[in-house]
Amino acid sequence: MRLDQFLSARTMYTRKELRQMLAQGKVKVDGQVVTKGDYKIVPEQNRVCLNGTHVPGNRYLYVLLHKPKGYVSSADEPGQRSVMELVPPEMCRKDLRPVGRLDKDSTGMLLLTDDGQLAHQIIAVRSHVAKYYHIVLARPWEAHYAEKIAAGIVLADGVHCQPARAEKVPGTENEALICLHEGKYHQVRRMFAALGNHVAELARVAMGGMELPPDLPLGRCKILPEKDVQKMLKCESDFARLLQTL
Repeated sequence: MRLDQFLSARTMYTRKELRQMLAQGKVKVDGQVVTKGDYKIVPEQNRVCLNGTHVPGNRYLYVLLHKPKGYVSSADEPGQRSVMELVPPEMCRKDLRPVGRLDKDSTGMLLLTDDGQLAHQIIAVRSHVAKYYHIVLARPWEAHYAEKIAAGIVLADGVHCQPARAEKVPGTENEALICLHEGKYHQVRRMFAALGNHVAELARVAMGGMELPPDLPLGRCKILPEKDVQKMLKCESDFARLLQTL
């Protein structure tokens, strides 16, 4: 495969921009600068770097974003800042999309991929992918919250939530960790509203068996190998251990 075709398919740069970067020596193949677009590579074997960032040759791309506040989890919502703006062009592809949603005012881990089948598996209710949220409540945690959440909260509009697990973060008055196996619209916030409290801050800290890397700064992202993404589908995080790290 031609190098320029590979870069065009796996980044958001135009052909003109790529020609310029090639001429400027910003592209390396297996550690060596390559300036010719017609240079032949094998995507699965050669390591291509653009502007110092590895451009994966895999068929699908998996990007983990530490989402900040103020961005919507969609690719094309008019008048809103999209999480897609936070993905560098050399780490992006034309079909890359967020998997599920995090509210505009929420933070934490968000997966983006062009693997539609895997995205559906993570979102589908029948997959039961666990999602863990660290929350800060406006008022102190009350002892009966855990029991009511475990029994299945009924929201204000009559919608029933599946049983979930929630516990207060040790040493705090109004922080908690909650684990859901479903993803209704604004579910965590609506659950605590039904309990007479208000979620002031919400951050997703884990999905399935994968936790938000502590060294990934807010607003930054990293490329994940598929084996790490599979942890989201096949495993669950240790709730008790995760609670102690908050």
